Amino acid sequence: MSDIWFRTGEATVLAADGQFTDAMPEVLIGSVRGPAGHAFASMMGQAAGHTRMFVVRDLNQMVRPATMMTTKVTIETMEYVDLLGGVVQGAIGDAIIDALSEGLLPKEAADEICMIVMVWLDPRCAADPNLDRADLYRTNYEAMKLAIDRAMKGEPTVEQLIANRKTIKHYALDGVVEY
Repeated sequence: MSDIWFRTGEATVLAADGQFTDAMPEVLIGSVRGPAGHAFASMMGQAAGHTRMFVVRDLNQMVRPATMMTTKVTIETMEYVDLLGGVVQGAIGDAIIDALSEGLLPKEAADEICMIVMVWLDPRCAADPNLDRADLYRTNYEAMKLAIDRAMKGEPTVEQLIANRKTIKHYALDGVVEY
């Protein structure tokens, strides 16, 4: 039985200039027998505007550990669905398989753990005729691997957060709050 009970991670990888392809996945990794497994099972239904789907690399290629993904943004167009269930899902699936092969995720626990991933896909991507799908893949692949790595390592640690409390602030607070 896996000792991975409830781990969380997130990462942000920024888009190439002129693109809206920033990736910001948030991941929960845990035992199928624990709270992560219960949350995973409860996601089997759909929620209007927030499609939930198993992560697959391609047809008939569902990843292990079983992973459910959903969006942080309300889905309003089929173009958005195509990007989410295509490029983004493929990138996340590839990142999970590579995380297994590189030892970031334990292969021996692949059927005992599950993952839930909340995905940011900027709605402007679906309407952009010049969307760089390769950059959309890159950002989601890199961010997913980083989020998994951080979850498994428990990063940032409490010590890291305390150490950078006065030197790092949320980008949206620039000029709003003085430290």
